[in-house]
Amino acid sequence: MADASYPEDLLYHDQHDWARLEGDEHAVFGVTWYAQDSLGEVVFYDPPEVGAAIHKDSSYAEVESVKAVSDVIAPMSGEIVEVNDALADAPEQINEDPYGEGWLVKVKLTAPAEAEALLGAEEYRKLVEKG
Repeated sequence: MADASYPEDLLYHDQHDWARLEGDEHAVFGVTWYAQDSLGEVVFYDPPEVGAAIHKDSSYAEVESVKAVSDVIAPMSGEIVEVNDALADAPEQINEDPYGEGWLVKVKLTAPAEAEALLGAEEYRKLVEKG
């Protein structure tokens, strides 16, 4: 398991998802350390289809752990341009490296300004410490 961390270069959604902006129109999404820790051992990832439209604050995928099946909430709106196919064979990457090998999808953003509503690392840390 990875140690608790919330990288400064990411933006965070209050539903425990992160976005790494790549230029003005693209981002990578995943779940935070807190989310994977709460889930427990991840055993299955059900990704969206490439080309699917996703909407901020809506579910776009499911992660199944030994404890439960959980929806993954989109931190921003866009179109899926790539899914992390490696997670089909190694869903534990979500636990072991949630910000690296455990990324979930790459997205072409349809509303880049939504980033302004997301939390920085310090704000997100405070949110989970309260939780």
